[in-house]
Amino acid sequence: MTAQPTDRPSDPTGQPDDQPDAATRLGELTVAVLGGTGPQGRGLARRFAASGLRVVIGSRSEERAQGIATEIAESGSIEGSLTGADNAGAARDGDIVVVAVPWDGHKELLASLATELSGKIVVDCVNPLGFDKQGAYALAVEEGSAAQQAQAVLPESTVVGAFHNVSAVLLEDPEVTSVDTDVLVLGDKREATDLVQALADRIPGVRGVFGGRLRNAHQVEALTANLISVNRRYKAHSGLRVTDL
Repeated sequence: MTAQPTDRPSDPTGQPDDQPDAATRLGELTVAVLGGTGPQGRGLARRFAASGLRVVIGSRSEERAQGIATEIAESGSIEGSLTGADNAGAARDGDIVVVAVPWDGHKELLASLATELSGKIVVDCVNPLGFDKQGAYALAVEEGSAAQQAQAVLPESTVVGAFHNVSAVLLEDPEVTSVDTDVLVLGDKREATDLVQALADRIPGVRGVFGGRLRNAHQVEALTANLISVNRRYKAHSGLRVTDL
């Protein structure tokens, strides 16, 4: 069942009344995580599977993906199903596809998977960052942001930006029962952003919050550089909270 948002011209801040509840619909879908063998991908896959969802880990190596899936499953507390495939196979199998790959190669990978990702919700959580002696800093992206780049190379997909600022260390640690953070969700179609907010809500302690249209993704991606500085100074795994909601 592919998660295909309708093309109604509704503002994403409006509330559609003709769609099933997002949380209910999410339980019928499969979530694929491209780059699922890296720290962020592994952590997200673990949390989604632990919440009861069907999850496919994608990697350049199918063997590597299957090994990580088995390792996570054997660690316990997994209520859903977890399997591994190469990135193309994961993209085909997923209804919602999370992109958690390194910035280098981001555009090329997505362009190579345009057919497999056609008609699907693609959740981009990639942060274009550079590092030097002064620490992390945001890189300029021709399209404006990694999420906008993804939408440019995937015109038949619906791209949503999310999970940029969540600590991979906390996501991966099975001893952490609650990840204390909000996830800003950015996109141009209300049905898609609602579904991704519901996906964020599956992680204990996490709340998905609509953060604007996709054109606003740059500053959310760039904020990760600030959080890295916070973490280094205070030896923490910081997140974000939006107040008065």
